[in-house]
Amino acid sequence: MTIPTLAALLASSVLFAPAPGAPGAGDPYFPKAGNGGFDVASYNIALDYRPKGKRVAGTTRITATATRDLSRFNLDFTGNTVRSITVDGKKATFARSGGELTVTPAAALRKGAKFTAAVTYDGSPSTRTDPSLGRNGWIPTKDGAITLSQPVGSATWFPLSDHPSDKALFSYAITVPKGLQVVANGEPAGTTRRSAKTTYRWRSEQPMAGYLAMIAIGRFDVRDGKSPGGVRTITAVDPTLNQNHDAFHRDTAQITDWGTSVFGRYPFGSSGGILDNVNVGYALETQNRPVYPGAADQLLIVHELAHQWFGDSLTVRRWKDIWLNEGFATYAEWLWSERHGGRSAGAIFDAAYKRAASDKAWKIKTGDPGAKNMFGGFPIYTRGAMTLHALRKTVGDATFFALLQEWPRKFAHRNVETADFVRLAEQSSGRDLRKLFDAWLYTGSKPPKP
Repeated sequence: MTIPTLAALLASSVLFAPAPGAPGAGDPYFPKAGNGGFDVASYNIALDYRPKGKRVAGTTRITATATRDLSRFNLDFTGNTVRSITVDGKKATFARSGGELTVTPAAALRKGAKFTAAVTYDGSPSTRTDPSLGRNGWIPTKDGAITLSQPVGSATWFPLSDHPSDKALFSYAITVPKGLQVVANGEPAGTTRRSAKTTYRWRSEQPMAGYLAMIAIGRFDVRDGKSPGGVRTITAVDPTLNQNHDAFHRDTAQITDWGTSVFGRYPFGSSGGILDNVNVGYALETQNRPVYPGAADQLLIVHELAHQWFGDSLTVRRWKDIWLNEGFATYAEWLWSERHGGRSAGAIFDAAYKRAASDKAWKIKTGDPGAKNMFGGFPIYTRGAMTLHALRKTVGDATFFALLQEWPRKFAHRNVETADFVRLAEQSSGRDLRKLFDAWLYTGSKPPKP
């Protein structure tokens, strides 16, 4: 046994310098979103849903690693009532201000230490209204609730580091009264029925950004099968919608397989989708199974399933690069059209390019649109897709379609930024593409036609 010297003990104490973790991840679009000082490995979310008052009671267990010596750390959490918090089983103190939940553990955490924080809470989760997207977060429905949380709505229903740069594994144990069901991300992990309540467990084997976390509580017709190509496909439809579930399930499975032919191997353990009677004006690419508000045609399914590669597996490191999600998903629609008897991608590009150069929409920079414009239809979705078509015309089909598979393969389940894609495109083509990308992504004017 080696007895440490006094000098060694003093050196150790000097090196250990705990300080508060940052209250945000440093994203200029959402300065308070996410947190600094730790990296989340997993969330285990246990909720008991009570229809009266649409209330929940539960505990979220967060397993993380300290990335610096921490005296305290922050989580994003709005509304609800926090009843208690423990860190590694010991009672922690906490304070709340706005959407920040500050946790002070009984003992400071050393850099590199793994720890588990358990937050117990209850309340009626609130619905958030985002000026650019609309209602999001926890959204009540006639028979339950559903969560649609882009960009920062997940904090309405569980505590987390709510920024896409901190991806983690998720598991759920959601308890509901008899007669209700739960569908979520990942795959089913068992169901327990006790008296008048049922607990549904779901678990994701691949990491996920917090805004993609989804639970749907209500009455559903659920189908669980495989696509013709062998991808497990789980779909759910609210029976009050009177939608053709067979067609929805079939389209979802076939489009998943088409995606694998264009973008490469499907990145998750299952595909699927949910048709719910929810009053929002958008669909969302919640991981594994996107949510559609009432109905979904083939092009919408193409768009949301393309996000499983571009947005869900490959996740932006900062929100300014949102075109990497929406531009790719929109271009997937164009490719589906040209390969299934519709207009070619070139024809769609030409129609979009007719927009007058004086149109204000050209002034918004696709690669850094600002928080107010990050979901702008033309600057982000259409011009993002046009950027990809301009790249295709520049490097040729062989290089371009190889790149469409190499990009999601090389960066699977990681955070990415535009510079990563530009670098890979240049390596694949052997060409300097900086002028092309500067013109299409970072110039507030109409670019020259390729």
